[in-house]
Order: sequence, then structure tokens, then C-alpha cells
Amino acid sequence: MPQKTKRPPREIETAVKTVVPCLWFDRQAEEAAGFYVSLFPDSHVDKVVEAPADFPSGKKGDVLSVDFTLMGRKFSGLNGGPYFKFNEAVSFTVPCESQAEVDRYWNALSAVPEAEQCGWVKDRYGLSWQIVPSMLYGLLADPDRKKAGRVMEVMLKMKKLDIKTLQQAYQHAK
Repeated sequence: MPQKTKRPPREIETAVKTVVPCLWFDRQAEEAAGFYVSLFPDSHVDKVVEAPADFPSGKKGDVLSVDFTLMGRKFSGLNGGPYFKFNEAVSFTVPCESQAEVDRYWNALSAVPEAEQCGWVKDRYGLSWQIVPSMLYGLLADPDRKKAGRVMEVMLKMKKLDIKTLQQAYQHAK
């Protein structure tokens, strides 16, 4: 008769069922986590792990990784060294309910002016963010493709997205 397999503890089972983005930093994972949690509601640093031994980008006792939560979503930051850099192939979208919210996140996160385009910014750590008014999704998906097309045309010329300008483009599409 086959033996019954013992279930893993619930905490391990839950961890396995959750996808947690791991962000590779040079040596700034703890600083970055602190910066990010200061910007977003429902955010906090969960755990800082010190290296139990020397590793390629640090020594025993240095911060190896940081687990943190942004707006209820788990992240992990790894101090992996200078071997890999962030790029625009991965970005995080921040849906905003007002222009004030767009402005606040834009001003806090944008650190590379030449990377600003269509609501995208790059922060001081090289991570890309999309600061997007929530209403934009509805405008772009509108069944009236002329209106949606006009919104997209206007959006593509913007750096920071402006809700009033996007709404005007939608209302005055011909």
C-alpha cells in the first residue's frame, strides 16, 4: 500500500502558490524598498535578510535580500551586484484616480527625464513605472474607434499623462 504523502506546512504551501517579483539591485535593495514603501499606501518592509556567508556582491552580514509589500502586493529585492540592470521590458503600472495622484507619483518616481514618454518614468534605481490615469483604459477601449484613436494619438505625444487633455481629445474627436 502506498504511503500517504505528508502535506507541507500552510505557510510553505501559500508561498508556493504566490508569484513574487524579485527585483535585482546592485547593492540598494534595502534603500529602494524603503523608498517604495514610503510612496504607496498599504506598503511596508516585511523582512531584511542578512547574508549568512560571503557572496559575489557582498560579505557575511551584508543585506542579501529585502521582502516588502507595495499596495498589498509582495515583492523581493535582491542585492545581486552589478551584473544585471533593469530595462523597459518590465515595468510596474500605477493606476491613478486623479491628476493630483498622477503628479505625485510622477514627481516622486521620475529620475531620468530622457526616459519619460507616454506615462512611463524610470526611477533612481533604473526601474520603469507607468503612471496611468485609470480612466485612460476606458477611453482606449471605447467602441468608437475614432475617439479611442484620437486619445491614443494625443497620449503618444505626452510625457506625463494629463487627464484633462486626454478627456478633451476624447470629447472632440472627429
